[in-house]
Amino acid sequence: MSLESAALSRVKPSATLAADAKARELKAQGRNVISLAAGEPDFDTPDNIKEAAIKAIRDGKTKYTNVDGIVELKEAIVAKFQRENGLTYKTSQVNVSPGGKPVIYNAMVSTLNPGDEVVIPRPYWVSYPDMVLLAGGTPTFVATSAETGFKVQPADLEAAITPRTRWLILNSPSNPSGAAYTKAELRALADVLLRHPQVWILTDDMYEHLVFGDFEFWTIAQVEPALYDRTLTMNGVSKAYAMTGWRIGYAAGPEPLIKLMGKVMSQTTSNPCSISQYAAVEALNGPQDFIKPNAKLFEGRRDLVVSMLNQASGMKCPTPEGAFYVYPSVEGLIGKTTEAGKVIENDGDFAVQLLEQEGVSVVFGAAFGLSPFFRISYATSNAVLEDACTRIQRFCASLK
Repeated sequence: MSLESAALSRVKPSATLAADAKARELKAQGRNVISLAAGEPDFDTPDNIKEAAIKAIRDGKTKYTNVDGIVELKEAIVAKFQRENGLTYKTSQVNVSPGGKPVIYNAMVSTLNPGDEVVIPRPYWVSYPDMVLLAGGTPTFVATSAETGFKVQPADLEAAITPRTRWLILNSPSNPSGAAYTKAELRALADVLLRHPQVWILTDDMYEHLVFGDFEFWTIAQVEPALYDRTLTMNGVSKAYAMTGWRIGYAAGPEPLIKLMGKVMSQTTSNPCSISQYAAVEALNGPQDFIKPNAKLFEGRRDLVVSMLNQASGMKCPTPEGAFYVYPSVEGLIGKTTEAGKVIENDGDFAVQLLEQEGVSVVFGAAFGLSPFFRISYATSNAVLEDACTRIQRFCASLK
């Protein structure tokens, strides 16, 4: 008899974490490996946020808190949504969780029944479909393409919605593609969703502050107020504030849904770390002046990586609007053979052989539901990125 439950057997381990772990393992063996697999800013958490955490410890803020977040943090989140997104919420409409993943999982597990469908555009963040499966729902997919900027088209969304559709998960800017929806593009999707009142929207805005050039960020409940009562607007402090390890995600939405999510937390995680919550209050209420310069640094890295990858034989790399990822196509390399005689039959083979031959770790596109592509995180220094892209160019040139 298998120890693993039927629910867990439907789920795959995270491919991004697996790729990063493999790179660490090879480094420990003495290999010269560059990992571009993990989605984590290389900047340190700002000092004022660290000091707020230290003060919280010294002030004895080390006890259990309200299950779904301290009032001070909920007030800071309410102020953030009003200030930056023009969205008005009460603290009773806010959930604070130990990271972004629990926000999504708790929303799914508290609302899905067997047979309920969740529409997820491809390429998707690796965890979305598996969290839906763990919650007992059925993920259904809408394909996008490089030609449409990896953004779901209204007609395709319309075709994917059925009477069983319970949720749409929308991620902008996107992990893995970096694609971000304009106000007009969100307006067109909102028009579809207005025709299907049974569909709720989870909008994952985790990369909101990492947009480039003159791109203006919008979130769907801001674009179409009529969707406010069935939208869960999710965000967190991990990316913009370089607080990945602090594990604070948050969301705002209709009060009945927020209560259900809190009910799940009351019997699973309980509250997020009290110290991290006080640090997050400072993150949201404190100085924001470092965010735009950091985004500008990421934009320069994006331009470097896009330029170098487009110079690699057989590779095409679109220019994304945000986040810190690129999602290049390896279609021109399928069927070619490595120096060791291995045939590149798919993007998984490409990633394995690139790591083997040149010591560069990336995540293959099939993990995100759309091939033949791969994901690079450029959240590292220019010097490392130049080295990695030179190795990728060399690998591509070596294929016969």
